[in-house]
Amino acid sequence: MLPSLGDTTMTTAKFTRKQFQAQYPDDAACLQAILQRRYGKAEACPNCGVVGKLTRIEGRRAFACKEGCHIYPCVGTIYEHSSTPLTDWFYAMYLMTATRNGVSAKELQRQLGVTYKCAWRIGHQLRILMAARDKAMNPGQLSGHVEIDEAYIGGKKRGRRGKGDYLKNKTTVLGIAQRDGQLRGQVVPNEQRVSVLPVIQQHVEKRATISTDENRIYMVLPSMGYEHGTVNHLHKQWRDGIHCTNTIEGFWSHLKRGIRSTHASVSRKHLQKYVNEFAFRYNNREAPADMFHRMLAQVVKT
Repeated sequence: MLPSLGDTTMTTAKFTRKQFQAQYPDDAACLQAILQRRYGKAEACPNCGVVGKLTRIEGRRAFACKEGCHIYPCVGTIYEHSSTPLTDWFYAMYLMTATRNGVSAKELQRQLGVTYKCAWRIGHQLRILMAARDKAMNPGQLSGHVEIDEAYIGGKKRGRRGKGDYLKNKTTVLGIAQRDGQLRGQVVPNEQRVSVLPVIQQHVEKRATISTDENRIYMVLPSMGYEHGTVNHLHKQWRDGIHCTNTIEGFWSHLKRGIRSTHASVSRKHLQKYVNEFAFRYNNREAPADMFHRMLAQVVKT
């Protein structure tokens, strides 16, 4: 029996592998799930409107009504031009949502028994899907009390050099986290105001309270209509009244640890996808059992 079509599809705290295999044992069950997500439980053909049960066409990802109309549930989805079995796609999606640090392409290759090229593509398609679902669920700006901080991903520090040399081979990521709410992560060209401030204006509602560290790029936030407070990390100040950046720094710790332990390294070109992946898990932390079915719901909307 398929879960309900809403976002809160699982009543248990976890969506176990045994539950996954019971719901999606073969390609037919996966295709039926996509059909149901796309057209609901309608008793009529979505093409011609003829009432009657749809019949599965053997050997094809399609159904037929009594009048001969063919319905292709995978058209327009990430599965449309893929010859990879739907069970492999679904299992990869399950692995991506069931683990804290994600799954590398090499691990997908081993688990699915496909080529590395295929596993790499599946992983990136699912990360794009995560970003789309996150945007669909949280389309508005962040408000209330927001923490902002920047992180530097990749590269290596060699020798004793200045900050400019240290950042030369690193990619800057701006993180914006609402207290007890959602998180946004955006790769930016650098940490200059011209790159950072437009992102803040895009994602943070005016009159919100913003906490940052002592970085000078944030000093103009009050003139932009925000309440602003800082903590001075250089003097080992981690909290000043209501102001701190512990939430966003906790996310940076998890992101860096996840990349280092699971993927070893990621390219600057694809870093945004990995940031979106970890942000998706963070934003769905209150309902981890729902992540798989939320992604499945997004498949038919993308």
